Amino acid sequence: MSRIGKLPIKIPESVDVSCLESEITVKGKFGTLQTTIPDSLGVEQNDGTLIVNLKIESRSVRALHGLYRTLINNMVIGVSEQFQVTLNLQGVGYRAAVQGKTVVLNLGFSHPVEIEIPEGISVQVEKNTTINLKSCDKEQLGLFAANIRAWRKPEPYKGKGILYQGEQILRKAGKSGK
Repeated sequence: MSRIGKLPIKIPESVDVSCLESEITVKGKFGTLQTTIPDSLGVEQNDGTLIVNLKIESRSVRALHGLYRTLINNMVIGVSEQFQVTLNLQGVGYRAAVQGKTVVLNLGFSHPVEIEIPEGISVQVEKNTTINLKSCDKEQLGLFAANIRAWRKPEPYKGKGILYQGEQILRKAGKSGK
């Protein structure tokens, strides 16, 4: 059995969790999230904690045990605290701005890159080169951050690109002349 799957999920007082068979809904001050778990897993709610149980003992179900426990835990954390990802733009002339429901990036192309902001994600730009993304849905937040970063991945020679906060680029030496 999964070690992570056995751990109980602590529910803060500001969060409301409802379990109807395989449908789980988590409500908090930052939003509402829903997920469906497989029929081979069950969720038990006791005194401010949730426990994910196995209904059927098999190898494939044990593999899902820890996964769904972590997904439910991320939902609880997201609606109570929110997740945050910070992206830094490094490069001459690289800039970002928020215009309505789009993020406009100047990344050295002949045209500005416009990316639609998904529902449920808030975007703030500081100093034209730092993008702060916040959301209660960790999966959607990570996907949106990866889509922004895909426009200019960090390159190892000059260190230019879009980096996650705290990310280190392994720099390579360029050509050496004689």
